[in-house]
Amino acid sequence: MTASSKAPDTLTMYSTSWCGYCARLKAQLERDGITFVVVDIEQTPAAAEFVMSVNGGNQTVPTVHFPNGAALTNPTLAEVRAELAAV
Repeated sequence: MTASSKAPDTLTMYSTSWCGYCARLKAQLERDGITFVVVDIEQTPAAAEFVMSVNGGNQTVPTVHFPNGAALTNPTLAEVRAELAAV
């Protein structure tokens, strides 16, 4: 878990259009009723920069950014729930 100085207002999942892991997590979040936004890092350079900043320079997706500033890379639904409960 890595903290960022600028936390999003809503749970944010950084993704790409072709990422299977992203599609799976998105479907799980939707089924669980968790409110989130998706940002495509290939369309949003600032998002790609954030993802690289929390993943050792790599554009690893899904990267999930929480309202408390924490970020998790390729988390399970259980990890997302646990982090949201900590918020």
